[in-house]
This record gives sequence, C-alpha cells and structure tokens, in this order.
Amino acid sequence: MFSDVGTLEVLTLAIMAIVIFGPDKLPKLIQDTMGFIRKIRSFADTAKEDIRSELGPEFKDFEFEDLNPKTFVRKQLMGGEEDPLGLKDMRESLDIRSVLDDKPAAPVNGNGRSGSVSFDKPAAAPAAATAGAPLTPGERPPFDPDAT
Repeated sequence: MFSDVGTLEVLTLAIMAIVIFGPDKLPKLIQDTMGFIRKIRSFADTAKEDIRSELGPEFKDFEFEDLNPKTFVRKQLMGGEEDPLGLKDMRESLDIRSVLDDKPAAPVNGNGRSGSVSFDKPAAAPAAATAGAPLTPGERPPFDPDAT
C-alpha cells in the first residue's frame, strides 16, 4: 500500500509533524496513533476469527487472502500442490540461468530441438499449404509455435 513512498517523503512528513505538533506533543501523538492501530488490528483479527468459527469446520483452512481475484485464480489453476496444467515442468524447462551460462536450453516440448535460434530464411511453403486447403479426416492442423 505504501510501497511507493520514498525516504524523502517520510522525512518531509516527519519534519512537518515536528513543526505542526511541536516536540512536546509529538511523543504523545505517536503513542495514541500506535494504540489506535493496535485496536484496529485486534478488531480485524477478532472479526476474522468470528467469521471462521461461524463458517464451520469444513472451512478450517480458509484464508481471507484467497478472496483476492489473483490469488483465487492462481489457486484454482495450480490446484494447490498438484500441477494439472504442467506449468511446473514448463517453468523448470525455461531456465534463464542456462541462457546466461551459454548452455543449450532443455527442449520444451520434447521434440529434441536445442534452444538455439536460427536466423536463416525458411524454405517457401508449398502453395497448397498456404492456400488453406481442407484437411483430410484424421489429419492434424498445422502447428505454428510463433502463434502460440
């Protein structure tokens, strides 16, 4: 929430607080503010515990952070400890350290190609393939790795 506040802003606020409230009232103001923050935190913690107790034992592992849409989608896609989409294998195969160490990357889809890129022009495709000829039954459509 306050990640974009820099040291210059904090220093400015501290100087303004000293000027506005004075060095005599500032310690009391800080104590009162901290007490208020503690009361709000205890109120929020009590409310969370009340909600968890009212939901029952089947929601024992419920976390309020799961209500964040990003967290909810990530948890549903990843499936907890499972990896139904195979994202873990993909993340492990795309290792940036191998690129930085000048080692060839592991094949991503298991076709045996190395991780190198060729800048040569590919041969021209036959006219029938580019014209959108209909596929025969059982034939797989062409795969374009650059389009995915």
